[in-house]
Amino acid sequence: MTEKKPDFLEREERVNNYQCDFDQRIKPEVLFQFMTDAAGSHSELLGYGFKELIEKNFYWVLSRLKIQFFQFPRFGDQITIRTWPKTIQQKLFFIRDFEILADDGTKLAAATSAWLVIDANSRRMVPTATAHLDLPSSPEKFGIEGPLEKIGLHGMGQSRLKARAGYSVVDMQGHVNNSRYIQWICDCFPWEMYTTHSLDWLQINYDHEILPGEEVELLVDQPDCQGSLYSVEGMNRSNGSQAFECLLNWRSRD
Repeated sequence: MTEKKPDFLEREERVNNYQCDFDQRIKPEVLFQFMTDAAGSHSELLGYGFKELIEKNFYWVLSRLKIQFFQFPRFGDQITIRTWPKTIQQKLFFIRDFEILADDGTKLAAATSAWLVIDANSRRMVPTATAHLDLPSSPEKFGIEGPLEKIGLHGMGQSRLKARAGYSVVDMQGHVNNSRYIQWICDCFPWEMYTTHSLDWLQINYDHEILPGEEVELLVDQPDCQGSLYSVEGMNRSNGSQAFECLLNWRSRD
């Protein structure tokens, strides 16, 4: 009898001191790391992990992710990352959703993400029909409802940060790891913003990979001037491409 593969995965994590900010709250990029690790672990259980895909000359790449923050976990907290494949979008994206829960079941954050399968030789996207991944589907269950769309930024922001892709930011696929982009985005905002505000939600679309040695410049804009919504655009100055685009909203701290 064939063992049924799990439709979802729950993974417990404890928030350590080196993962926290000055106020003992978890840093946003750490939640991205937790979610990426949980997605990878679940893919392995489903038979489509890193090792299985690389045998086909494929690998997973996170393309888009939107996360809503309700409460930030704090140092010492035990949290649960719950994740499941939701559906296929535009015959290209494998949609996977997440919930982040406190030990009493309180929902701390929720997210939806879009993943691509990439051909390791051509570094081009592989259509879902060609990838032949028999993943479970739960379109009725969602972390965040609605599709992940393009953002559409056009290089109009103010330069806030420049970074070069060195050894410590490059992952096994040979490009900048997705959580490092979140760290760069957070560093675009002044210290005072974090003492008076908390991130409410964030969407990031990864458009073109950043390779070792390339330089990225982050441009920040405030579309409604006086509001809480900001955009951050990452421009690859080494080849002129748009590396990523991001929208994020702030709320006053409790």
